[in-house]
Order: sequence, then C-alpha cells, then structure tokens
Amino acid sequence: MLLRNRLLFRNLTSFLPSPSPPPKSVSFILSFNKTITYSTHKLPESKPQVAASRATKQPMSEMARFAKTVLFVPPGVDPEDVTDEMVLPGSNIVLGPYSGHSQIKEVEFVKSSGRAKDCPKDNRPEFAILGRSNVGKSSLINALVRKKEVALTSKKPGKTQLINHFLVNKSWYIVDLPGYGFAKASDTARTDWSSFTKGYFLNRETLVAVLLLIDASVPPQRIDLDCANWLGRNNIPMTFVFTKCDKMKASKGKRPDENIRDFQELIRENYKQHPPWIMTSSVTGLGRDELLLHLSQLRNYWDQ
Repeated sequence: MLLRNRLLFRNLTSFLPSPSPPPKSVSFILSFNKTITYSTHKLPESKPQVAASRATKQPMSEMARFAKTVLFVPPGVDPEDVTDEMVLPGSNIVLGPYSGHSQIKEVEFVKSSGRAKDCPKDNRPEFAILGRSNVGKSSLINALVRKKEVALTSKKPGKTQLINHFLVNKSWYIVDLPGYGFAKASDTARTDWSSFTKGYFLNRETLVAVLLLIDASVPPQRIDLDCANWLGRNNIPMTFVFTKCDKMKASKGKRPDENIRDFQELIRENYKQHPPWIMTSSVTGLGRDELLLHLSQLRNYWDQ
C-alpha cells in the first residue's frame, strides 16, 4: 500500500508545494528543551558543498519530499525512512522513537487559575486544549481520560472561564482553556480572556503544544484560521484535532471529511509544511489512542 493511501484525502498531491510560493508564510517551530525548527519559511538556497571526491549528495526522493511537506515527521525520524506503517490512522502524524507509554491510569483536577502566573509551577509538561466554545473540548478531555465529568460539559457554550489544570499519571498536565467565539460572557470577561490566554501561551515555559480543536461538522471558520495563524506567528507548537468526525452523514452542507479537506487547503496557503492533524470523535472513540501516542512522543522528547 502506498503511503499516500493512509491519509484522508484521495488527492494528497494537492498539498504539495505549488510552483510559486504563497504570499504569506507562517513560522511553525517545534520548540522544547532542545530547539528543533519545523518552519514554514523558505530558507535561502546555499551553495552545495563539494567533497574531496566531488561526489554530489543524492536528491531527496519524491516520497521523502512528500513526507516533509504533508506529514508531521517527529524528532528522530528521517523522512527517507518513513513507511506506511509509521503513519497513525486518520492523521498525518508519523510515529517515531520517542513514542512510549500512552495509557492514562489516573487523572486529578489540580486547580483553576484566573491568571497565567497563578498556574502550577512544578515544571511538569502540559498540553493546552483550545477551540471555539462549542467545539467539544470538555467531551474530548472526558474521552481521553475515559471518565465522565472530569471536565465539565455544558450545553451552554463559554462555560469555562478559567485555566483548568488536570494532572495525568502524576507526570503531565492536560490544560482546559476557555473557549473562544461566543459572546455569552460580558465584554470585560471577553477582554480578560484574550489577555490572560495570550499571556499563558507566550509565557508558559512548560507548554509542549496546543491542541487546537476544529469542528469537522461545519465548514472552516475564520476565527479558527485566525487563531491557528496567531499561534504559528508566535512559534507556538500546535496539533489540529478535528472533532465530531463521527457525523459522516450531514443533513445539509458538506460531510466532515470534506470540511477537513477545505480547512487543510486554507491552512496550506500559509504553511509550507503542514502541522500535525488528527481526526477524533468523543462519541465513537475515533482517534483517542492515536492522539495519546502522539502526545507521548512529544512529551518524551520534551523530557530529554
């Protein structure tokens, strides 16, 4: 089976770089204790180094070029070595040598913070979950830990107004951030949300990555694209987590897979290399184990 067949869309070559560069380029840097650049900026070409034997380096294979452009290739993996079996189902994420124990045995709520500086200071790695107010953040958290009501779910969008830390296996955090995109709170609360959430992103040294949740049951939303581009411009690592992918038969409009494709095409306008993405459903459990494996390899690399 060809590697391309493991991904969601039939025509994956549409995500390969176009002949002319896009008008804008957003930097996307995977930054942990060690700095690894996964950048969308096109670097200037340097003059080739000629060895004593004057042998030239072999050009990158088509598959390696595909892997570097479309797939998320983690630290420790050579794009030339990527195989079909290394790609997590329903995603563009390659599993590498840093993936490890991903089971959640215990989870406990630690605290809610109204300011970034009030968050836990124990230097444990953490993953922040962010998205529009009705995207299913709490449902995803409950599905990941397989416990009901660990994170409060509500039919009223905008219920979460604080930074909530949940300690997993006594070693790392899931952070539930306030949702954006609904005007249910007061003007003051909405202003505070923007201020303290951005402060959290820019100053939280233990933040491994942001899980940016995107509702696959609706067409791409400008507010989600703006959020993704802001994170990219500020070099904050992120993974797109598409939610509600179980709703494959839409009563009106497009199917989730079509909405995901449209979102990917818009993201490609600003990203030379595509950030990691994965399909999930809190109803069926789709993508749960794969997402936890992805988090494990990011977390284990961060710990090095």
